[in-house]
Amino acid sequence: MADLSGITIGITAERRADDFIAALERNGATVLHAPTIRIVPLPDDTELRRATDAVLAGPVGFTAVTTGAGFRGWLSAAEGWGLHEPLLERLSASRIFVRGPKAAGAVRGVGLREEFSAPEESNAGLFEGLRDAGVGGARVAVQLHGTLLPELTGLLRDAGADVVEAQPYRWLSPENVEPVHTLVDGVVEGRVAALAFTSAPAATNLLTLAGSRREELLAALRGPVLCACVGPVTAAPLEAEGVPTVQPERQRLGALVKLLVAELSIRQS
Repeated sequence: MADLSGITIGITAERRADDFIAALERNGATVLHAPTIRIVPLPDDTELRRATDAVLAGPVGFTAVTTGAGFRGWLSAAEGWGLHEPLLERLSASRIFVRGPKAAGAVRGVGLREEFSAPEESNAGLFEGLRDAGVGGARVAVQLHGTLLPELTGLLRDAGADVVEAQPYRWLSPENVEPVHTLVDGVVEGRVAALAFTSAPAATNLLTLAGSRREELLAALRGPVLCACVGPVTAAPLEAEGVPTVQPERQRLGALVKLLVAELSIRQS
């Protein structure tokens, strides 16, 4: 076990935060938890219900699955509305394209089978694969996760597709922003050695909620503070602001913990 005693790591995740915190604390770190987003409860999500009804309104030629958790959440919400079987039947008649292994696992877990899995588990690869498959004139059900992807769904619309977007796990700002302000102060004032991110919306909203300290926060993130992201999609909003990031080879929470421990141990030595 690495000894990260005296090192404070800030995490912004809401989902699986307890597991993340426990793993870092087992390695001796002090964790400052400040969720920068909150998830809209699936059963109460009227927008997701409208999207589900739209998918059921007619035949679907293609289905795009961006995340395993999002796909399972969508089906779970549909089950609560009494629509699980109709939705599954509708999607089963379509050609299913997935972003990577976790999305494929969720699809296969309900008895479906994907036709295409994107290289490098990227959203860009997924939507480019769909476009190249010939979606013109077809209805395409797109399961998004957390944030809209207009530049990618636009590829499909430009190709002549009728796109229906279902967005489980929509994010909103946290009801209590004080922990976020405490985290920002800790980063700016040098008390936080690293920040860890597991979603792009969490990274984006941290910068938004920083308010008047945004530029000070960015200066710290471009300098002494280590920014660790679970993958390139999560890192994108930070790197767009000139913030260097580190990412594990595998886009998994456990791999992110190991990366943080390794990087911070090196800095401590």
